[in-house]
Amino acid sequence: MTAPDPAGEYRRRLDARQAAAGSLQRRHLLLSNARLAVFVLFAVLSWLAFVSHRLHGAWVWLPVLAFALLMGAHNRVLRRRDRARRAARFYQDGLHRLEGRWAGRGQGGETYADPDHPYADDLDLFGRGSLFELLCTARTAIGRQTLAGWLKAPASAAEVRARQEAVAELRPRLDLREDLALLGEAVEAGVHPAALARWSGTPPVLASQPARAAALGVSAATVAVSAGWLAGALGAGPLLLALLVQGSFAAAHRARVRQVLEAVAAPGRELPLLARVLGRLEAETFTAPRLAGLARGLATQGTPPSRRIARLGRLMDLLDWRRNQFFAPLAALLMWSTHIAFALEAWRRRAGPAVPGWLEAVGEMEALCALAGQAWEHPADPFPEMLADPGTPLLAAEGLGHPLLQEEQCVRNDLQLGGGLDLLLVSGSNMSGKSTLLRTVGVNVVLAQAGGTVRARRLRLSPLAVGASIRIHDSLLAGRSRFYAEITRLRELVTLAGGERPLLFLLDEILHGTNSHDRRIGAEAVIRGLLGRGALGLVTTHDLALARVAEALAPRAANIHFQDHLEDGRMVFDYRIQPGVVTHSNALALMRSVGLEV
Repeated sequence: MTAPDPAGEYRRRLDARQAAAGSLQRRHLLLSNARLAVFVLFAVLSWLAFVSHRLHGAWVWLPVLAFALLMGAHNRVLRRRDRARRAARFYQDGLHRLEGRWAGRGQGGETYADPDHPYADDLDLFGRGSLFELLCTARTAIGRQTLAGWLKAPASAAEVRARQEAVAELRPRLDLREDLALLGEAVEAGVHPAALARWSGTPPVLASQPARAAALGVSAATVAVSAGWLAGALGAGPLLLALLVQGSFAAAHRARVRQVLEAVAAPGRELPLLARVLGRLEAETFTAPRLAGLARGLATQGTPPSRRIARLGRLMDLLDWRRNQFFAPLAALLMWSTHIAFALEAWRRRAGPAVPGWLEAVGEMEALCALAGQAWEHPADPFPEMLADPGTPLLAAEGLGHPLLQEEQCVRNDLQLGGGLDLLLVSGSNMSGKSTLLRTVGVNVVLAQAGGTVRARRLRLSPLAVGASIRIHDSLLAGRSRFYAEITRLRELVTLAGGERPLLFLLDEILHGTNSHDRRIGAEAVIRGLLGRGALGLVTTHDLALARVAEALAPRAANIHFQDHLEDGRMVFDYRIQPGVVTHSNALALMRSVGLEV
């Protein structure tokens, strides 16, 4: 299904899910009243049977059976109602994104924020109203972690193209994304990926096959001797000897059995939740190499993970039998816990190494679905063209806009870096759009190298490292001024420029914490150093004296600016790039507009 109208499709599905939830809510109320009526009937029949003795006691079983049937039906209705409500929220969230009302409603990803990252804070990758919050439909911790990792670390050109093919195939699969989101909610509440990975990779505690065979032999002998004693064929002596041997064996292994059972308690309950997600992925057929590879990688020795985990679930159910008061004596006679512990360790030995791969596959699929959701909601946004080895770094954009802005509010610009023009020095008045331009370029490059679509008519780029100095703060606790924080970041960017990838640097109001003379000398030196290492980028400034830096570096550098003008006493901005240097400032006009006497 390819929907030309994402908002219309979301509304249609939202209405259907809300209608289903409403119908199921009415059935819930009906069944609740029916259960109450059956309980009253049970009370009446009990009085007639056991107090007034007007009915046979067997009549009481009729409401008991009816109540049990109603309870089963009621639980199914409640599960379906809750699922319909969650599905409605899934589509409501999609409409919020399309209508620009998504900020603060989703996962901000603050956990993944890193003030020392070369661009995450500067480009608003995490936090309220961030790129991560816009994109993230992942419900599991591993899915969110994968998506955050992709945004913070650019992929290779080949990896980007593989993700693009996967995202393109997932783009129309709205049913799959809905199912994964709903199944993932249970996983989010009950699965701890790090603990699962640790448990699956821990060396086996009960790894001896001879010991397992001996345990089976000892129990079989004990059962046989007990049967002989019960039949009168054997005396008490052989039975006591068999019990003594079995007790000694159990005592010798008791500490390790307890260790196994305590360690498996949480994973044994969590993995069946994960199996629901894995089972949904197993039901899909994919053609994109990346998706097909993920599907193939899920199987362990040719067996789908859902079946592997079902085996673990059965073992956990068998383990619970020992708590049954009727089975407990037999469990003691059979060394039940010891045998289940050996079986659990055998399962972990065979399937445990695959658990991290299952988690990774779920995380990658959720991250791809997040990018696919963004691509589906914005069908006009294209995939960028990734150039594997262009010889020189390149970023060529047509109609570039910021993806966090509503499409109808997004002012688009064309720009190119590389191919002989490596620096654009951006001047302009306050609020004219200089910082937004830097973030627009940076966020789209991040999206492009994560494998997603971009807000542009067309974008061509080579693999780039991104580094920014836009949102730099002082720190009282660290005893660090803003200027010192900025020059420290600039030093980091110079170092980054010497890496394997050419650096795309985005510098906002470079060195504005010092005087104009030192700023010009320092800014030109820093920019020359970056360009000398093969970097390319944009630098904004209020200081028109810095415009001469671009002139000194021509033709590798050029000046561009943003304009504004007064209309009816208020500032008006068009946010469109103009060539050359800005010719006026609006600082005084803005101060007067807020009531300052200047």
